[in-house]
Formats: sequence, structure tokens, C-alpha cells
Amino acid sequence: MTHILGGNVTVMVSDMDTAVKFYTETLGLKLRNRYGDHWADVDGPGISLGLHPAGKDVKIGNNLQIGFKVDDLDKAVADLERKNVKFTTQDDTQVRLAIFADPDGNALYLAQSKW
Repeated sequence: MTHILGGNVTVMVSDMDTAVKFYTETLGLKLRNRYGDHWADVDGPGISLGLHPAGKDVKIGNNLQIGFKVDDLDKAVADLERKNVKFTTQDDTQVRLAIFADPDGNALYLAQSKW
């Protein structure tokens, strides 16, 4: 049986510097490794992202969603709005969501559970 050691979500990006800055400075995730403009490992609580430049045949933006759990959605939204992040919100019986995008248009969201 295959023994999987870990994993990550690979995010295809158009500009590595812009993507690294957004995920580390704007969202506050930690840059673990960067290999020039070829790859960057970015870590947050419970998630590892791999930033990779999109090739000319790869469609970027809006081809995945990454969710980040928060304990206070209003505070998290207010903090990121001060960094010029724009949101739309959804509220249902189980969870509150604040949806936004990275610089390449990839869908991200903050989620606060109601239970």
C-alpha cells in the first residue's frame, strides 16, 4: 500500500512575486521555501500551498477554491479589507462565508462555523 507523507494544494499563478506577497503579507501565511520563480511552499494552519507559475496552456484563475477557517469572520474580513481585499458574503444555517480572490482570480474564502 502506498504511504502518503503529506500533500498540498497547487495554485497556478501568473506572477510569482505578486502571489508570494499576497499569500504571505496579505493573508499572513508562512513562506517555507521558494525556488526562484519555479515554486514556492506556503504554509498555514492545516494547509500547505504550492505556488507554481502557470504555463501558456494552463488556465489560471477560478479553477479551484481554498477555504480558511476563522473564529471571528467579521474581524478577519475587516483586517483584510484594510489590505484592499474585496469580499462578497454568504450566510446560511451552518456557516458564514466571506468570498474573495487572489491576484490571479483564484477563489478563496473565509469560513466561520455556526456550531
